Amino acid sequence: MKHVTFYLDFISPYAYLAFERLPEALEGLSYSVAYKPLLLGAVLKHHGQLAPAEIPAKREWTYRQVLWLSHAHGIPMEMPASHPYNPLAHLRLSLATSTDGTVSRHVAETIFRDVWRGGGEATDAGRLAALAARLTLQREPGSDAVKAQLKANADEAIAHGVFGVPAYVVDDRLIWGFDGLPMLRAALMDDAWFDGPEWRAAAERPSLLRSNR
Repeated sequence: MKHVTFYLDFISPYAYLAFERLPEALEGLSYSVAYKPLLLGAVLKHHGQLAPAEIPAKREWTYRQVLWLSHAHGIPMEMPASHPYNPLAHLRLSLATSTDGTVSRHVAETIFRDVWRGGGEATDAGRLAALAARLTLQREPGSDAVKAQLKANADEAIAHGVFGVPAYVVDDRLIWGFDGLPMLRAALMDDAWFDGPEWRAAAERPSLLRSNR
């Protein structure tokens, strides 16, 4: 049985779509999944990237595309009343349900659906309180331990090369994006392509651009 680490942030519509689609995309395979919430903003900052919602034209396209994808794949989705929003409350709440930096599929599903179905304000105090009441907490969401775990998850993801979410790590290989699910399935099936030159040579290809880092 292969193991998949699924890095996510509840603010990401693509992470929501991938989470909902994952069981169908991997149907018939033997695998386990560790769902690890992280702060996408911390990952983007590390790589010197802007979030899609910080680029006006890309923001508009992102919202149109994710709603199309939800329609095309039959995944219920309604945009939150405001987006982007600060996802820290949801991330800390999720990590407060465990002590090892992972969350159960039930917890991830409960929070994702609270954000991406119904069209309400994701950070409304009443909604957050009602959401917390539906979860079994093992720690205080605002505790130093939870905050440290959230940072540790981001640091771990960055060490694996994660640059956005959803991201999946299997056999120390990073696969990214909602549209990366077929690739994830192939990796779980030990497709020989992953041991070939197309995978290995990607990191070695010369570039004519100079890095500012």
